[in-house]
Amino acid sequence: MAASEELFVTASAVSHQVKTLENFLGVSLFNRTGRKVELTPAGERYLASVKHALDEIEMATQRLTATHEPNVVKISVAPNFLTRWLMPRMTRFRDLYPDIELQINASMGLLDFNQTNTDMAVYYGNGEWDDIEVHFLRKVMLVPVCSPQLLSNGPPLKKPEDLEHHTLIYVSKRQWEWENWLQKAGVEFIQPKGSLQLSSGQLTTAAAQESLGVALADRTLTSREINSGQLVVPFDIRLDTHKAFYLVFQKHRPLNAGMTAFKEWLMSEMQISDQEAQSNTPPPEKHSKAL
Repeated sequence: MAASEELFVTASAVSHQVKTLENFLGVSLFNRTGRKVELTPAGERYLASVKHALDEIEMATQRLTATHEPNVVKISVAPNFLTRWLMPRMTRFRDLYPDIELQINASMGLLDFNQTNTDMAVYYGNGEWDDIEVHFLRKVMLVPVCSPQLLSNGPPLKKPEDLEHHTLIYVSKRQWEWENWLQKAGVEFIQPKGSLQLSSGQLTTAAAQESLGVALADRTLTSREINSGQLVVPFDIRLDTHKAFYLVFQKHRPLNAGMTAFKEWLMSEMQISDQEAQSNTPPPEKHSKAL
């Protein structure tokens, strides 16, 4: 029944085609018991042999149909990267490429590009993913951040040991980050005044802006808040997380015009933002075209 619905034909038509194939091959591919249908050992071997060819046909079809909309790019992006880095720069992309439409979805999950219509994605991780094209964007380097109000009205933050008088804000699944940062800062052990755990870096940075404590954040992703004075960096000691952001897409897929434009703009813009983060200068309104 599921096969007939997917193929938009009747169940009897599917059954007839399967029977024709079995007669041609001279073997039974399915065991039929009442309404239950299971692959025979011969059927399982045949499926394993033809699956690769069927996958290739599906991939070729996706590549062909993708060229029908060369100016539409469907992108999946890690949420923190999307809200703190990509969205503030979207007007610059639109100004450079007014004819290209980006359709963006926020997601932390990994994609099966053989089973989705998503063209490209921005992943956070170690870059070790199979069967996709992977392009390095930038390392994730963490520094402490807090609100200027916390810095001026709370206990002093003149040396890393002073963090024991403050609430430390953690990403719940990455509690080791604060421990590693303190070790890098030369602090063997502190018992902070309090702790606050949140589910993502996006939320911990927002909590720091609300003077709820001190968080660890990537300096490039928070460059707008730092440059505008919404956040301050009490200690410019950077922790290398050994993870990074990467632009990924289906291996061997030819890029259409929209995908090519977005890829080259993204990588060019990333270089510019890294330079801005190093110099602490506000980003310019526009940049020259990447292509």
